Amino acid sequence: MTAMTRHAPIALILLASSVVAADPPRKAENVLVVTVDGFRWQEFFTGADESFIDSKQGVREVARLKERYGRDTPQARREALLPFLWGTVAKQGQVFGNPAKKSPARITNGLKFSYPGYNEMLCGFPDPRIASNAKRENPNRNVFEFLAGRPGFKDRVELFGTWDVFPFILRTRTNKLPIVAGWEPIPGDKLTDRERWLNETMALTPHYWPDNAFDVFTMGAARSAIERRKPRVLYVALGETDEWAHGRRYDLYLDSARNSDRFLAETWERLQADPQYKGKTALVVTTDHGRGPTRVDWTDHGKGVPGAEFVWMMVLGPDTPAVGEVEGVEVTQSQVAATIAALVGEDFCATDPKVAKPLPVFGK
Repeated sequence: MTAMTRHAPIALILLASSVVAADPPRKAENVLVVTVDGFRWQEFFTGADESFIDSKQGVREVARLKERYGRDTPQARREALLPFLWGTVAKQGQVFGNPAKKSPARITNGLKFSYPGYNEMLCGFPDPRIASNAKRENPNRNVFEFLAGRPGFKDRVELFGTWDVFPFILRTRTNKLPIVAGWEPIPGDKLTDRERWLNETMALTPHYWPDNAFDVFTMGAARSAIERRKPRVLYVALGETDEWAHGRRYDLYLDSARNSDRFLAETWERLQADPQYKGKTALVVTTDHGRGPTRVDWTDHGKGVPGAEFVWMMVLGPDTPAVGEVEGVEVTQSQVAATIAALVGEDFCATDPKVAKPLPVFGK
């Protein structure tokens, strides 16, 4: 008996064990990623803060706002504010970031504002070279351009954002990924009636924030993409929560969060009615940074604002066990990028040793 023959059974056993140990194929073939800019974990986990509902925090109709979002318990308040996220996503998926559950979610870039946060979130690691919100090309590869280069994803990745810095964050001028950002109209010659209406309405709308469009335009463009082109990877970045918070308008901050939840609910319902998406789509919802915890500094974030490093994350999909609020697990914003890829069976960690591992959303 030769050495090769002698060791053949051992080799077969090792091969068989490696096949058994391999991860099973993912059921998810598509992924929807939605970010709600600067939305605090406090409102996310406990709902509206009644001590903030007054005229000093910019609230115009105090009684009506309390009627909309005021409830007796934190659980009831968060469900009143975010009925889809807490009534569907939390029950069928997983939630990270609740300090009360000893499960904090932190950003690690130390700066606590948007461009560094989106880089960490979508590229998988913080980068000290990114230290401002300036419109400069990101030197780092993001998870969306990685997926666009994988088999089956070519021309199936689309990006939408309210902020006009996203083309630089996602370096779409280099990777040529399709993006509609800021006050840009939906491009193309053969537009649908809805797309033409969105463009016409945008042209007639005052640019209240020169660099950030109202969420409704980004929502509409993203919905149109789903209906017309059925992308496998869709990123939607909503920004009104951050803008109204900076303006100390607690009422509009809450209403914008509620509208984000409504958009997610309606979009998810559409996806579940489409054979391409039903039972084959994962959802990731998160934010880029937190905010201050007090009546004075809840409007702010940044390196000098304590507590603005805490964020939250939600994951739902056919491969994610329904755990609800995860307890006793600390996670970081840098884990989101690899999670997005892993949800559709791709390994973003293999692209760079700095990329953080995925969130523990797949069970044992």
